Amino acid sequence: MPTHPSRLSRRRLLQIAGGGAAAVTVGAGGWAWFGPRAPLSQIADPALEREAAASGAEQAFLHVIAHADDSLYFMNPALEQSVRSGARSVTVCLTGGESDGRNTAEHGRGDRVPPRDRPAFARARTNGLRAAHAVMAIGDPLSPWDVEAISLLPGFQVEIQTLRAAPHNQLVFMELVEARSVSEPRAKSLRGLWLGAVDVLPTLRSEGTPVQRTFEYRREQVVESLIALLERVRPTVVRTLDPNAVHAPHQPPPAEDRELRGLLYHDHQDHISSAYFAQAALAGYWGRGRRRPTVVENYIGYEAGVLPNNVDLPTARRKAELLSVYGWADGRDCGDRAGCGDRKVGGSALDGWSRNWTRSTRLRAPGSNSWLRPLKDGRLAAFAVLDGAAVCWAETAPGNGTFSGPHRLGGGLLQGQVHAVSHPGGALQLFVSRTVLPARNHAHRRELLTARQNGTARDGVPTFGAWESLGTPDAAPLASLETGFPAAAVGQDGTVHVFARDWRGGIAYRSGAQGGDWSLWRPLEAPAAPAGAAGRVPRLVDGLDACVDSEGLVHVVAPGDRAVHHWVSREPGQIPEPTGDTGLPEPAGPLSLAPLDDGEVRLAYRRSVTAQVLLAERRPRPGSWRPAVRYEPVGGYGRVALAAVGRPARALVLAGRDNAGLLRYALSDPDGGTPGRWRTGKVPHSGAAAVGQDTDGRAVLAVLGNDGRLHVVRQRDAGVDGAFQEWTVQPAPRGQTGPAKRTG
Repeated sequence: MPTHPSRLSRRRLLQIAGGGAAAVTVGAGGWAWFGPRAPLSQIADPALEREAAASGAEQAFLHVIAHADDSLYFMNPALEQSVRSGARSVTVCLTGGESDGRNTAEHGRGDRVPPRDRPAFARARTNGLRAAHAVMAIGDPLSPWDVEAISLLPGFQVEIQTLRAAPHNQLVFMELVEARSVSEPRAKSLRGLWLGAVDVLPTLRSEGTPVQRTFEYRREQVVESLIALLERVRPTVVRTLDPNAVHAPHQPPPAEDRELRGLLYHDHQDHISSAYFAQAALAGYWGRGRRRPTVVENYIGYEAGVLPNNVDLPTARRKAELLSVYGWADGRDCGDRAGCGDRKVGGSALDGWSRNWTRSTRLRAPGSNSWLRPLKDGRLAAFAVLDGAAVCWAETAPGNGTFSGPHRLGGGLLQGQVHAVSHPGGALQLFVSRTVLPARNHAHRRELLTARQNGTARDGVPTFGAWESLGTPDAAPLASLETGFPAAAVGQDGTVHVFARDWRGGIAYRSGAQGGDWSLWRPLEAPAAPAGAAGRVPRLVDGLDACVDSEGLVHVVAPGDRAVHHWVSREPGQIPEPTGDTGLPEPAGPLSLAPLDDGEVRLAYRRSVTAQVLLAERRPRPGSWRPAVRYEPVGGYGRVALAAVGRPARALVLAGRDNAGLLRYALSDPDGGTPGRWRTGKVPHSGAAAVGQDTDGRAVLAVLGNDGRLHVVRQRDAGVDGAFQEWTVQPAPRGQTGPAKRTG
């Protein structure tokens, strides 16, 4: 829930005591500390299974939020695109969002402040959310909803609302008591329940709810309720808030209860706790088997307010319009005396105190610029994360465009995308990020993993050795939760370097000969502070990339909260060093590198505020960066994939999301100085696109669709002017509840 701007960064996360490391081989279903001995709920009604199978045949969405406005601030425009797609879209709000119980934008005293009425304010927020959803679905904020109480667990009730004119759109309200503070330690909260500071968390009955009474939930009952909802919806995409919020450089409020001590974060304590409960539910859901694969997206919350704005003005205005509907800015009469929206938000979203949230949409996982790679024989292999595990699709013959898969490569509770690199001999090596949920024998933490290709199966699918933990730059479990996502590069001598953002906001690395025998984690030298910063070390944001140029030098780039930062090695085999001020415009998010001949390197990213895609170039002499090409603005957010293609590789292909959530891609001559024409791939997708080339030098693009399937397009003929064929989608295996495992 939004709060006054002076408290935007007042947020504490979780600190869980614990000891030794967990075995990497433990699967997603192995999380058991908070779990019951046996499932508390099973879908006993066959009608629910038929409902799940019939809803939006190929895709369905589940959004897990803490407060009624969270998805409107932090998940849009993706939320609206899902609602308007016609696929099933369900949003579950864990808390009542009752706050101080005063439905007013006034922060003063006296007659302007209404008396506390938490049940009424919770209902007003519910009314605002359903009005905004009705506008997204059919354009009418007063369109009627069917409201009822249902049981996800025996003995418990939740409120479910179904939009009558578009019944694929549903809202579920559990109405657990919220923390009622961004960062103050509260035992009676989602965070307190997760940490064990309280055994149960009560609900608050909102005014007019059909739910018959209040309930008290144990930790495992919240998890089981979400599992029951997952079983009901069978989503192909699950969206949550941020489970890996970044800490703020201030002392946290004091906490008498040891369980509630921790750090101060750039987010609301309910946001991060709701994401943890969602992760635990997904682990349980995947452990019980399922019918269709699930992609997970985690959206950054209040931290977006202290980072550069990253969506363009049309997107921000649309987000603000929907938030104004939620905020009851139009004064409409919905017929409910409790109120028709949240006046704390009102019509202030575009230019008021919460404007920076409205002007940004950021995924915690920045996506990979390297998940489509050639195998030794020239066939392409694509890698992704489905159901929390790594999977692979492999071409059945070089250049034929037909992929087998997905083939399971193992892992559990992996996040984001896979980063794949090629060794000089052609073998592949994979890097991923993994969450380890708390259990009796280990603490809640994150770790980076790697697996190296050790062969090829008879059916042509690459096989990999067991996943190896690389740990994290910061060994403390609480600090490890902030570890960034990996990027890697392979030197000419076969040494692999892996880079990740560390807890302090810098970049750390490990190096390993032939992808093994790893060094310890060490920090890269920090870039110089900008003029006037009084020695301040620039804060780096996740979304880095790495490559090796044609002269054997290792390059690393990372977005800062003000600038693009670059490191490069002085000689082949050396560790990269900062190069100083790049002089490039402020980035809106992740950066992508592509090496060319003669030591040249290109960089693609979006500019802050406008989201315009820029292509920058660096030549070895004079060794400085300059903006080379500015592409036609198409909006969107997230990583812009970049690769050089052709024989020789002298054409550049870029691909990224546009304002409609579709893929835009373009081919450019790196020496031409003019942007290529954007083409549109009408494939709603998750994460970053992948770009590469086949054995004939033709550009190949791939995305992971919102249906959990691989979508691919390639050129008919190589070259900057080469036309593209039609998009193809790889069929889902029939009768397969889980891909066959392909790890050694």
